[in-house]
Order: sequence, then structure tokens, then C-alpha cells
Amino acid sequence: MHKDHYRLSINAGSSSIKFSLYKIKESIEQMLYGKIENIGAAKTKFHFTNNSDQQKNTLDIKAEDHNHASGYLIDWLEKQEGFDSVKAIGHRIVNGMQHTKPEIISDKLLIELKKNRAIDPEHLPEEIKLIEIFKKRYPAIKQVACFDTSFHTSMPMAAKLLSIPRRYYEMGIRRYGFHGLSYTYLMEEIQCTDGEKTARSKIVLAHLGSGASLAAVKRGKSIDTSMGFTPTSGLPMGTRSGDLDPGAVIYLIQKENRTTEEFSHIINYEAGLLGISGKSADMRELMKVENTDLHAAQAIELFCYQTKKGIGSFAAALGGLDLLVFTGGIGENSPEVRTKICEGLEFLGIKLDEIKNMNNKAVISAETGKVKVRVIKTNEELIIAKLVLEVLPYQ
Repeated sequence: MHKDHYRLSINAGSSSIKFSLYKIKESIEQMLYGKIENIGAAKTKFHFTNNSDQQKNTLDIKAEDHNHASGYLIDWLEKQEGFDSVKAIGHRIVNGMQHTKPEIISDKLLIELKKNRAIDPEHLPEEIKLIEIFKKRYPAIKQVACFDTSFHTSMPMAAKLLSIPRRYYEMGIRRYGFHGLSYTYLMEEIQCTDGEKTARSKIVLAHLGSGASLAAVKRGKSIDTSMGFTPTSGLPMGTRSGDLDPGAVIYLIQKENRTTEEFSHIINYEAGLLGISGKSADMRELMKVENTDLHAAQAIELFCYQTKKGIGSFAAALGGLDLLVFTGGIGENSPEVRTKICEGLEFLGIKLDEIKNMNNKAVISAETGKVKVRVIKTNEELIIAKLVLEVLPYQ
């Protein structure tokens, strides 16, 4: 009889670390999960839930940076049942560049990831830190990189090309797309709940959170997505600008005499909802003051307008639309935002049942709507565990 093996999934963001511990036998069983959020802020929170009792717990902790947060998390995990049987750790790596499949993290891969840090300053440096911290504490445990970009490798060349000289494409400067682990989970869920026919139909997936993107999926494969070379592109986000006119970038760098590092900070950490509102990157906070704060209302309007435009353009790319799926912190939890996005898309066959929508039901479209609209809670950590199992099968 095999001894139980465990896998740890790590999903690091710019100010958060999500984690899940899974027991691996004939199936994958989640044992506990949680996240550390607001790393570096005055009020860092540690949330965790043990599946044995489903009790949600929250602690206030001190975590000045990811090093402190990681140390706290590892010390806590060491006290949890099953952690001493962890055989592999899977990490979400946002930008895989030319890597299309999950792979064991070698010294060579780590060096390559470090060279790419400038491409994704919001995620990759913290992901690398966590890999190195776990490697130092547990050198015998294998770690696996699971790439967010893998889902979009099926995109046609027209969707991958940037309109710049061809030599840059050969250097790897192309549209990659992101949120791939989330989209992989959504497609698996659609297959389970709606069946093969729906999973192979014309689908727009909307991952709307502090990072936000859309994906157009046809016959089960990504044919286009809103993010391109970096996760800064596409829709406006919590603190990221989304698409910008290149001329505006050049003008502002010259006008304000900015370095590239300074401008990178502006478009990654000072823009989006935060930049437009001047108040907050959190959609929940902006919704509270929407009726009294003009700039907050404009930030919400811009986010919903650009998302609506994106859905319309992807319906054109797909040649129609059968299913629209909302996920992510905003997509899953904000009926008001979903309403604003879907208003005016009746010509595509999108019509919401507002009672179902306000109650966050799994299906929120009206019976008379031609397009089914679903809300699915994403689970990137489960996909990470499954991908790790592909690379390092249970033995």
C-alpha cells in the first residue's frame, strides 16, 4: 500500500500568496488552503481553512515583504498534518515565454526566469523569491513551474503578432496571454457541468480581479486574449493601465523626464482603477462611493466599458457567442459590475436574470437569452496540483 503523498500549490502575486495542500492517492483531495494578503501593508491578513472542519480562520500578521510572509507561511505549514509528506511543490509562473508545458525547476530554468524579471515586475520577482526560499529550506523537495501562458499557445499567428518589425518576434516579443491556469480550470468545469458540446462551442472567459483579462475559446482552444506581451496590457485593472497608446508613453517619458523603471512603476502600480479614481484599486471600495465620487464612478465605468468592448470584439473573432463566463474576485462577487458589462450586449443574445445575478447563482442568464452566462469560482491551485502530478506522477 502506498503511503499518502502530498503536493503543495503556491500562487504568488505582487501583494499576496495563495496556497493549497493536497493529498494524492487515487484522486486529488484538498486538505487545507488559504492566503496571505496585503503583504507589505500595515494590515497583513493570513486566512486559512482546514477542510476537515471547514472553519474559516483569519489572523493579523506582520509581513513587511514576501520574505517575511514566506517565512511565516512555511513555519505555519510545518505544523500542519501532512506537510512532512510533501513530495513536490508547484508554483504558478505567470510568464513562461517559450515554455509551453510544466517542468521541474532546475538551476538553468531559475537563471532564465531571473533574466525575464523585467517583463513581469509585478509577479515574477516574488515567484522567484518563493522558489528560492523553499529550495533553501527543503532542498530535497522537487519544485515544478506551471506557466500561465501555456493555455494560449494555440492562438493563431494573427493573434500572437505585434505590429512591429519581424526581428522582434524572433526575439520572443509577441502576444502570449495570461491567466491560463484559471482558464484551464474554467474549461474543465464547463466540460463537467455543461458537457463536451458546450465546451467546444464559442466561449468568452472573463477573469476579472485586480488583474483582469478576457479569452476567446473555440473548439476548446484559445484563439485570442486581451493581455499580450505582459500582464500590464489589455483591460484596465486594479493598478495596471491596460493598453496604452505607444505615443502617449513616449510623450510622458520625455515630458516628465522619466526613467523606464519609473514609468514601469506608474503603469503597474499607479494606474488602472487606482489611477483613474485617485482613491482605491479595490472595486468594492469604489462601488461604495460611486454615487458621491465622480472619479470613482468614472473608474468603474471605464473598467466595465472596456470589458464590454472586449467581449464584443471576441464575439466577432469567434463568429458568434454561446457562453460567457465570469470569474475572479470581481467577476465572481460583483453583480453590479456584471450588470454594467452586459448592458447593451443584448444584440449578441446576452440577457441577465437580475435576481439570479444579484444572488450570484451559477447561471445568471435569463431563460430568453440566447447566450448562457455563468459565474464560476476559479481554482488555479487545483490546476497547479494536477500539472505537478503530470510531471511527477504519484508512485
